[in-house]
Amino acid sequence: MSSTLITNIGELSTSDADQRVLTDAAVVLEGERISWIGPAAAAPAADTVHDAEGRAGLPGWVDSHTHLVFAGDRTAEFEARMAGAEYQAGGIAVTTEATRAAGDYELTRLLLGRAAEAASGGTTYLETKTGYGLDVEHEARSARIAAGVVDEVTYLGAHLVPAGVDADAYTELVCGPMLDAVRPYVQWADVFCERGAFTAEQSRAVLTACREAGLGLRVHGNQLGPGEGTALAVEFGAASVDHVNHLSDADVDALAGSWSSGDPSGGDPSGGDPARAGEAGPAGRAAAPGRGTVATCLPACDLSTRQPFPPARRLLDAGVQLALASNCNPGTSYTTSMAFCVTTAVLQMGLSVQEAVRAATYGGALSLGREAGADADGRRAVGSLAVGHRADLQLLNAPSATHLAYRPGIPLTGAVWRAGVRLG
Repeated sequence: MSSTLITNIGELSTSDADQRVLTDAAVVLEGERISWIGPAAAAPAADTVHDAEGRAGLPGWVDSHTHLVFAGDRTAEFEARMAGAEYQAGGIAVTTEATRAAGDYELTRLLLGRAAEAASGGTTYLETKTGYGLDVEHEARSARIAAGVVDEVTYLGAHLVPAGVDADAYTELVCGPMLDAVRPYVQWADVFCERGAFTAEQSRAVLTACREAGLGLRVHGNQLGPGEGTALAVEFGAASVDHVNHLSDADVDALAGSWSSGDPSGGDPSGGDPARAGEAGPAGRAAAPGRGTVATCLPACDLSTRQPFPPARRLLDAGVQLALASNCNPGTSYTTSMAFCVTTAVLQMGLSVQEAVRAATYGGALSLGREAGADADGRRAVGSLAVGHRADLQLLNAPSATHLAYRPGIPLTGAVWRAGVRLG
């Protein structure tokens, strides 16, 4: 098994439980795992050596919320919104029509291109959702195509009720035949609990059915206004609630309370025992003691829809674990750039650079149940740099992570390793 020493790293942000920032550091990659981290002067020998020349290193981004399986274009909708039109969830129907019309080859080609674009920007672990098929055949197709490209697939049949279809009848379809059809390809289920999409009662039915099917749970909640999405996510022990733009005091308290019974750093539910790490699937991890519901913020979407930003500072101060994700989709956030999301979180949401980086790495892994697990389980942790974790690492063309916000808009990712393999 070959090894690679990446040495002379000027600043190394580990994003691990200790949130270390090392200087004059080095990392050894052995196969797909990290085998050593420490001072460059003490680094062991390796088969190959990569000189970082003082550049900053950090984990690969973990993008825990995307909608990448789609065809078509919604430029006209974007232009109308920039001219003052209010965002409406119904725009999803435009993408559904184009996605249904596209062939398997075309959808796969488009997905591969978007995943490659994300990787070139430092994303090394990627979730994506169905939700642009909205019937049994096309949701199952989207799930199958996604499963062949990305790391985690989420079932989002409950994205929008198709035009002309009874909402309750469609909800029954989502909970029954559609769920059965996608089940072989997905690890998670999600529901758009929002005005213009699914009511709290319908969302509850979807979450219940998907939990009974053994899927981990996620919720789109509180994006367009106050609502019950966050409360439902906490009630069901969902791994994350995403968007969270409009939160009440009760919502913040509920999210904070979901973390109060365990390690406030979002620690390993295995209790640090490698033999137990990863012993459960997504649903088991989401419900494990000490784990709460992650609040996933989607700042690129908020810029595009001109929604207020989530109260990230307030959530962090209350003890809530945060994730940042791109929400890449054709209607409201057509970007795969996690660096852009980090920059926006710092400049617009009151986070420090290290807080934003951690949310875009460890926080995303936490929301996917992938923050823990090392040598013993074969399901290595992502989103942080520690011995035994998967060797997902990026080097910036800058001396520190601060440059992500200090030099906004500049593509700074210079080199990327995913599972120990250098990309590009």
